[in-house]
Amino acid sequence: MNLAATLRAVTDREPSKARSPADITMGGGPKVPYPKHVWSPAGGWYAQPSNWKANTAVFGLAMFGITALVWKLSADREFRHKMPEPGRFYPSRYWSKQIIEHERAQKEKGLLEKSE
Repeated sequence: MNLAATLRAVTDREPSKARSPADITMGGGPKVPYPKHVWSPAGGWYAQPSNWKANTAVFGLAMFGITALVWKLSADREFRHKMPEPGRFYPSRYWSKQIIEHERAQKEKGLLEKSE
């Protein structure tokens, strides 16, 4: 039953028994009894461990570290057959060794040509 149907059902009652929309509670009711002997890796029913913030921080740092390592490995192995155009936005020019060395060589070549 959606909210509109619930409101209609509540407002169709006698005026003395009608409730305001603020009186309607949602969420499926109280917690149900559950077997305490069942183990779940996700924590089971109504899990809210006391150290969830620390667990989240540790997992976040681990994910950040793994992402950084994969990023570094990918940047080291990146190879371009065609270099990006000068002045054009190209994100990997900031971390790709090949592009950085190519642009450094182009800059030195340009400075040498200007000095002649």
